[in-house]
Amino acid sequence: MFDVITVGSASVDAFISSKSKSIELLRKKHEICLPIGSKILVDYLHMDTGGGGTNCAVAFARLGLKTGWVGKIGDDENSKHILNQMKKEKVKFLGKIKKGGSTGFSVIIIGLEKDRTILAYKGINDKLKISDISLNKLKTKWFYMGSLLGESFKTAEKIAQYAKKKKIKLAFNPSPYVARMGFKKLKKIISACNLLVLNKEEAQDIAHRKTNNIDFLLKKLQKHVPLVVITDGKRGAYAYNGIDKYTMHVGKQKIIEATGTGDSFASGVLAGIILGYDIEKAMRLGYADGVSVLSHIGAKEKLLTRPQALKAMKSKKLCRISRKKL
Repeated sequence: MFDVITVGSASVDAFISSKSKSIELLRKKHEICLPIGSKILVDYLHMDTGGGGTNCAVAFARLGLKTGWVGKIGDDENSKHILNQMKKEKVKFLGKIKKGGSTGFSVIIIGLEKDRTILAYKGINDKLKISDISLNKLKTKWFYMGSLLGESFKTAEKIAQYAKKKKIKLAFNPSPYVARMGFKKLKKIISACNLLVLNKEEAQDIAHRKTNNIDFLLKKLQKHVPLVVITDGKRGAYAYNGIDKYTMHVGKQKIIEATGTGDSFASGVLAGIILGYDIEKAMRLGYADGVSVLSHIGAKEKLLTRPQALKAMKSKKLCRISRKKL
């Protein structure tokens, strides 16, 4: 019996940055443009693995949870690298290896303001079929579902409905391109959810309301999910369980690169819930892991172990959480 099984993508990520002045001027306009026909020198290169399925699986495993991962990868060298890392991190692969297939690959351009642009090749991630897995062998307390497209999205829907039927709890952390599908297209997954974690823009897309009123978004989504958590960048995060609203106030944090921060926060919140923490403590755990990832390049390298997370959570400077009836 697993504590949690993640359902999501895998990739190899290449992080690059350049000090080329031809790019810098355009970046100040919040755009990254590459001059046609030119060769631009890269000043920094870092290779890591990514993808919501594997990022969160490693996060759960480092926090001491028995973890499995459902996804689809190929048999190329990148796929082998991902599988070796999962084995090293004590994550059980429960998905499908496709002969001749290639796994996902992303090029992440790090901007001047510590932001980034991601060029993502999904590869075989979007081709997970329900026939690739054995549902009755997925013995777990929780499913954690990331973002999947194509055939994989249909499979995610079937896993969600299976979880609902078998009374297995489900957490859902959609990406922007999945959230833009809206509530109707995501209903099969959301209706099976016990925990929904997403950012404000994603909440707006699912709720079909471009409002900055967090209370409205929390109430709108909580009608369908017992616990909703909405992040709002430097403004912190909010949670609502139908009775109390929790507001996480955050201070200034060291920002190096943001890839994987959302994954680490969401998986930390769920890990806290699985460990029996109350909502406040679970949010602190998620934020501690998120801050650690935010202060380094790469989505997995600085994910915390449970002792490290518990130590970080004791810091009074980490964050402050208030609660009120809503």
